[in-house]
Amino acid sequence: MKADLKMMKENIKAAYLAPMGLKEQLVQELEGVLACHDRLILTDRQPAKNPLWAQNIWFNPEVIAIKSIRDAVNKLKALQRNWCLYSFDLHRRAELIQKELPHVSARPLKFPSPLPRSPLGSWTLLNRDTLLAATECSSLFPNGEVQFEEDKKEPPNRAYLKLWEALTTVQEYPRPGQFCIDAGASPGGWTWVLQKLGAEILSVDRAPLESRVFNLPGVHFQKGDAFSLKPEDFLETGKKVDWLLSDVVCYPEKLFDWAVRWVESGACDNFICTLKFQGVGDTQMVQKFVAIPHSQVIHLYHNKHELTWMRLKSWGRSGIQRQIGFGNGDAGQT
Repeated sequence: MKADLKMMKENIKAAYLAPMGLKEQLVQELEGVLACHDRLILTDRQPAKNPLWAQNIWFNPEVIAIKSIRDAVNKLKALQRNWCLYSFDLHRRAELIQKELPHVSARPLKFPSPLPRSPLGSWTLLNRDTLLAATECSSLFPNGEVQFEEDKKEPPNRAYLKLWEALTTVQEYPRPGQFCIDAGASPGGWTWVLQKLGAEILSVDRAPLESRVFNLPGVHFQKGDAFSLKPEDFLETGKKVDWLLSDVVCYPEKLFDWAVRWVESGACDNFICTLKFQGVGDTQMVQKFVAIPHSQVIHLYHNKHELTWMRLKSWGRSGIQRQIGFGNGDAGQT
């Protein structure tokens, strides 16, 4: 055991928590994989800069020998106050340790809301007498899970949670007086979010919006192919597009060609688009989105087998890109 513990201490450089059902996608991205503990992947390499399928990254985790539950609690508290448990085995023992640590509020966010201010460490039991702990993680949320106080009455579907999460992580929001295009809007979850924020929306889809969204003030519906919208049409009329959003079910190649046309035209300031995949996903296609200047590609907690591409005007203006919703400044950026 002592030899194994010494080897682990020397070798583990980072740990990655995969989203539910997407471990294989993350494993394929990483190098130097030492072990997989359910969704937690340990590697002997420094944290990767662009782990697209990671829900949370543990930076510089420590392997710590413990003699008892009390010893584990004392050693974690000596490192810092706030801890989140990821449990894959020995669940009862792990829960007893977590219960003795200082309470960390995990109340769902009320949208819109600022990001949590306090860093949150993560830990797990590797075996009965050994824990793995990282004081710094990429996500500010417990195990990367961004939970909201859901509205179960007004939105026509649960897709609105993706847009809530995207806007929360970037901490920028469409506002009154701004004009948004919601491509592939039906049944209207994203349009509903934009309207509640006070923006004017052009919603485009072959299928109609639900009536409760269609009849909201500031919502204009256009039936047809969202990809038929051309930036030139708006440039000619002088209509400024502040936000272009897409949750269209389509091949990423088609979305890329359309999005790049809008980016190069300068007709729109801000973009949030969902990249949807069948099977493992096209890594080369994703990297084309990553390479678009002043943009980021991440997996949101409320994404399923999807990634989200975002590009904000403020990122280009500042000359840097903040890592959205994360504690470090590298992952998922160009």
